[in-house]
Amino acid sequence: MAIFAKSNVPQFSVDVYQNEYLPEGGLEVNAVVTVTATGGGTIGSAVAAPHLYAPGEGPSAAVVLMVDCSGSMDHPPTKMRNARDATGAAIDTLRDGVHFAVVAGTHLAREVYPGDGRLAVAGPDTREQAKQALRKLSAGGGTAIGTWLRRADRLLASADVAIRHGILLTDGRNEHESPEDLRAALDACAGRFTCDARGVGTDWEVKEVTGIASALLGTADIVADPAGLAADFTRMMETAMGKEVADVSLRLWTPAGATVTFVKQVAPTVEELTGRRTEAGPRTGDYPLGSWGDESRDYHLCVAVPPAAVGREMLAARVSLVIPQPGGSVQSLGAQGLVRAVWTDDLAASTSINPQVAHYTGQAELAEVIQEGLDLRKVGDMDGATAKLGRAVQLASASGNADTAKLLAKVVDVVDAATGTVRLKTKVEEADEMTLETRSTKTVRVKK
Repeated sequence: MAIFAKSNVPQFSVDVYQNEYLPEGGLEVNAVVTVTATGGGTIGSAVAAPHLYAPGEGPSAAVVLMVDCSGSMDHPPTKMRNARDATGAAIDTLRDGVHFAVVAGTHLAREVYPGDGRLAVAGPDTREQAKQALRKLSAGGGTAIGTWLRRADRLLASADVAIRHGILLTDGRNEHESPEDLRAALDACAGRFTCDARGVGTDWEVKEVTGIASALLGTADIVADPAGLAADFTRMMETAMGKEVADVSLRLWTPAGATVTFVKQVAPTVEELTGRRTEAGPRTGDYPLGSWGDESRDYHLCVAVPPAAVGREMLAARVSLVIPQPGGSVQSLGAQGLVRAVWTDDLAASTSINPQVAHYTGQAELAEVIQEGLDLRKVGDMDGATAKLGRAVQLASASGNADTAKLLAKVVDVVDAATGTVRLKTKVEEADEMTLETRSTKTVRVKK
């Protein structure tokens, strides 16, 4: 086995893609900002055995695994066994020195390991003790996910670490607390830790699971067959172990007269960030980007600018990356990009759409029409669902989003992808529909 080299803090860069030219009186500037972190630890399959780092060589981190142990996890009994095995596989993937805990979630939140409000420190002995404790997990009780998240928050807050992360597994709907209780828990936990959420089987609510991941800047997915949990949990933990910088924010400064219309992540998934802005000084706002390892993400910015005459130009926005610090100060990550506006009477220049902006505008619409189409299908509006899902097929085909196109083909019969002509299938497997809904926000990168 290879021993992994000591990880380094990644270096960040910002690249801006836009058509800066506006017609006389033009009022809106669009840009795609690519944020890239390089030179840190590896993420994904390369972290095949991250506990082979020497203690202290990886970034300081804490992880809490929240495992649904409600009564429905016993139907069939193999589901609970798969959940135990998956959690054990994730624990095996923990790097030495990482703080961790396991919480059993029902209508209560019970600490399975190590207990007493503590976090264990990963090593050969504690990993084995945790897996022994998992064998005692059994199904019974209700589901109150907000309670699990609040317990995870308390545990994670007890560790003086750089990265705080949760992994949450559920197989059912959040029936033992109100939606308001779950929302309050998410609001309380947002910005304190990130969380990946998984739904196993087909009896859970997609919007609940994706809403948890969205609020806590994590990923969401379906594991329709419980037998696939171990592989999925291993991949999730490998990715978590590759994170090296927490609480990164995209900082936008705009000049007098200019305002930010929206900010959204557009790759690797669509995620609305506009409403998450926190003010950071005159004409300056921060948008949370969560934790980073070696990776790259794209963001679509739209800035409203005051009208100007031909020949005028202005800096519409300045983009930078920061990490907020206690007391209101920030740590700059040294990366910056500029969004410009130039007014011209050259019709060809001012009407050209930047390829990156055009691509991601289509990807955002793709996510939106899939959700709308599935919602219409659920309420019996088959004509509306056909129109929306047909448009989704057209967009997926045009953008080369083959994965989404394959998922759509399990819900509709495609007559002509180029025109979006489809027929709804009369019989659709529930797992296929839920997979399409859960993964509807996944995008493909534009070739730059």
